[in-house]
Amino acid sequence: MSAKYIFVTGGVVSSLGKGLAAASIGCLLESRGLKVNLMKFDPYLNVDPGTMSPFQHGEVFVTDDGAETDLDLGHYERFTHAKLSRDNNWTTGRIYEQIIAKERRGDYLGKTVQVIPHVTNEIKAAMKKVAQDVDVAIVEIGGTVGDIESLPFMEAIRQMRQELGREHTLFVHVTLVPFIAAAQELKTKPTQHSVKELLSIGIQPDILLCRTDRFLAKDIKSKIALFCNVEEEAVITAKDVASIYEVPLVFARENVDTLALKYLHVEAKERDLSKWEDIVHRVYNPKADVTIGIVGKYVEYEDSYKSLKEALVHGALAHNLKLQVNWIEAEGLEGADSQYEEQLQDYDGILVPGGFGKRGIEGMLVAIRYAREKKVPYFGICLGMQTACVEFARNVCGLADANSSEFDPATPHRVIYKLRELRGVEELGGTMRLGAWPCKIEPGTLAYNVYGKLEISERHRHRYEFNREYEETLTAGGLRISGSTPDGTYVEMVEIPEHPYFIGCQFHPEFKSKPLEPHPLFKAFVGAAYEHGLKRRSEKAAAEVEMFHRPEKVGRR
Repeated sequence: MSAKYIFVTGGVVSSLGKGLAAASIGCLLESRGLKVNLMKFDPYLNVDPGTMSPFQHGEVFVTDDGAETDLDLGHYERFTHAKLSRDNNWTTGRIYEQIIAKERRGDYLGKTVQVIPHVTNEIKAAMKKVAQDVDVAIVEIGGTVGDIESLPFMEAIRQMRQELGREHTLFVHVTLVPFIAAAQELKTKPTQHSVKELLSIGIQPDILLCRTDRFLAKDIKSKIALFCNVEEEAVITAKDVASIYEVPLVFARENVDTLALKYLHVEAKERDLSKWEDIVHRVYNPKADVTIGIVGKYVEYEDSYKSLKEALVHGALAHNLKLQVNWIEAEGLEGADSQYEEQLQDYDGILVPGGFGKRGIEGMLVAIRYAREKKVPYFGICLGMQTACVEFARNVCGLADANSSEFDPATPHRVIYKLRELRGVEELGGTMRLGAWPCKIEPGTLAYNVYGKLEISERHRHRYEFNREYEETLTAGGLRISGSTPDGTYVEMVEIPEHPYFIGCQFHPEFKSKPLEPHPLFKAFVGAAYEHGLKRRSEKAAAEVEMFHRPEKVGRR
């Protein structure tokens, strides 16, 4: 049986949650025993988001095969079992790059290369590639209907319905039904205009996911159905929820999957969302809180660390804890007047994530030294591991000017330096060490205790590495290298055995964490942070009691 296609588009405004909607639909279909795959088309001209600013684009999600992709692919992997690759994320730039390469080779036999049919054919070919060996392929079109950049993608999915028929294609449109406080009314006109825009390019939506902060009354649904030419049961309340992991349950209550199967003429078993129900129950019924301070350089835009935040949530859920995250701007910890101790003293754990460039590095080093000296659980990821090595070299091993050549090319102690194979390579796009690489773990280490195995595979995205010329100096000072590539070339993990919990990894474990399968490093870190918090609060309470009962306080008022 050939695959069915579900096309997810968005209207009115951006950031309505098309990616979460696509991932949640995939989750529901998987719960019914179907095999799904998901893909995202991004209309921008960049070949991939790898060189884009985190402030503008957010996180770059990395797949096993080393593709730098849109953050929505993280949602797809967390909500489903789909195995994603570079084939699951295409940009306008990448589509045109392929077409121009073909034209230069003469593949078009002298024909004039045009948007229709050549660009749309390339887009359709990309869709069909991910639809092999699955029951349903879910295709998200980035941007908002009406954007000039997304028109070729819209035309391609219009053609897909024309070619495959209604029984094999389903259009899901995510739109907005805002509540106007001054009028105390929900307004349907933005949705009507959005659907009208879709109709003008030949696409009639089958299901409307209406983003709103309250449930839609029957009369509102009837009005939307009438003016948008859809069945009333296909007007879905996509209500705001406190946890994104509740979205599949909300969609299930609105029978989104039942409708999709009905329109696509697919038979499937009854859904089983018991594991998701358990996750959501734990979200709303935690036994206690755990507070993590994330010291980063893009913290004013949380989407820059999307997978990281979710992986911490997964780690907390594994212990039935509620995660409290505080985003700490690294630059704010720099300088003599930063009062960094006051900024860091109330956290159960401290995490320094990945990043690029010199800005905020000295603040990260301050946070790492504080965590090391005060015995606060510390987790360093990518740049967070590299800065941990620099801090250790400076403040434990006496190499006062130690640094990374990324931040100080003239440093006399290049504890971190550019990857050997990248020396002389100045291009930025796709030139890093990317994707899944094996790592051999040393027995008897914290890393081994966390993973419970001697060899792992994790995803990477970095341009600099640990300089093994300093291995003897740092290990003599008490740092332990607990993970390396099987050939011994790259250092992958470091830790401090004398510390209650201090670990750094060169890779990005957040990319492989799922709510139903928390990554062991995040699970262990959050658990250690919670135990530290209990101890810290107990000691603080004991100190307050002792202070109250001191003899010199007797008789004072």
